[in-house]
Amino acid sequence: MRKVIAAINMTLDGYCDHTEGIADDEIHQHYTELLRHSGAVLYGRITYQLMESYWPNVVKNPTGNKTMDEFAVAMENIPKVAFSHTLKNVEWANATLAKRSIEEEVAVLKQQPGKDILVGSRSLIITLMNSNLVDEFQLCVHPIIAGKGLPLFANINDRIMLRLIKTKTFSAGVVAFYYELHR
Repeated sequence: MRKVIAAINMTLDGYCDHTEGIADDEIHQHYTELLRHSGAVLYGRITYQLMESYWPNVVKNPTGNKTMDEFAVAMENIPKVAFSHTLKNVEWANATLAKRSIEEEVAVLKQQPGKDILVGSRSLIITLMNSNLVDEFQLCVHPIIAGKGLPLFANINDRIMLRLIKTKTFSAGVVAFYYELHR
């Protein structure tokens, strides 16, 4: 059975905001490898549209920054599933619009053969946590205190116990924490 991995960047004070993090070569390389070793990535509408508005353009017009350009290609190649009540279709290569509820779609995806499934949207992570469908967390914590924003762990219904399986420290002070759910 495929695992569902919640993989996201966050500030030290627990907020998810793509404008607050450190987007250096090491972080891009880290996420490129994660994408290459995964079978699909799930996004909510807001994150999907944010990613779709930028990364396909980098594939068409590379920046010259090797790690950013490689990340863009990895994003282009991985199957993407967007969850939305308002989108009618998606245009990005290898993207599909979910036709079932988040819980139903993830349950079906977990049963299919293949590599693990990434979840890269805060709202989906919260929904899947509350449905007991997240198997692992890969949290890249940036050494930044934002003071405001969208907290990753808002609206969690029950206490969730985690077991640290490893860490990875980047030269800019970002630390990736890898946790399994302790069930």
